[in-house]
Amino acid sequence: MTLASHQRRVVLWRHGRTEWNVAGRVQGQTDTQLDDVGRQQARSAAARLAALRPERIVSSDLVRAHHTALRLAELTGQEVELDPRLREMNFGEREGMTWRQAWAEFPDGMRAWVEGDQTQIPGSETYRGAGERLAEALTDHLTRLSAGGTLVVVAHGAVLRTGACAFLQIPESHWSSFGGLSNCSWAVMEENRNGDWSKWRLTEWNAGTLPEPVMSDEE
Repeated sequence: MTLASHQRRVVLWRHGRTEWNVAGRVQGQTDTQLDDVGRQQARSAAARLAALRPERIVSSDLVRAHHTALRLAELTGQEVELDPRLREMNFGEREGMTWRQAWAEFPDGMRAWVEGDQTQIPGSETYRGAGERLAEALTDHLTRLSAGGTLVVVAHGAVLRTGACAFLQIPESHWSSFGGLSNCSWAVMEENRNGDWSKWRLTEWNAGTLPEPVMSDEE
């Protein structure tokens, strides 16, 4: 895929699989490691993403994201820049628990959670807070991206989903319409520049192959 010389691109890449993913345990900001499958996923996805020749690679400082990002850095020669603002959403006292365990421990809090209120779980961050945190970081990093450049952001499922929505200024009531990103899959946002102003649009979601041109009556 080729971009117009002035268009910038952002790839939001989720980390590879961990043992906690398999067990259904909430990771949040707990610093878990990639498992063997996750390491292979990272190598395979990096081989495809390297074809985009990213100008910058920015990663969460949690190990599962950082080690995923390093696989791409090895192929591109770019350094991985760490940014703690890209950490996963903090799930508070739910971290380490399965969904069933969380319901047994916090029945009222979990009931509030599924109704859209994350504040009833002790120590939990809100979806809004996590999304705005990543969107702020993304905005900062884009100021250092060249015209036509590609930025790869390596992070985590919940913060990438909410952060993409916050960055695109999608009303929070619609955030739940976006499904989660699979391990080592990505989303792509591209700049649509017109004169002195620009806006961003989502062109890929939960993708596992390189972005392809959109051929439709809208383009």
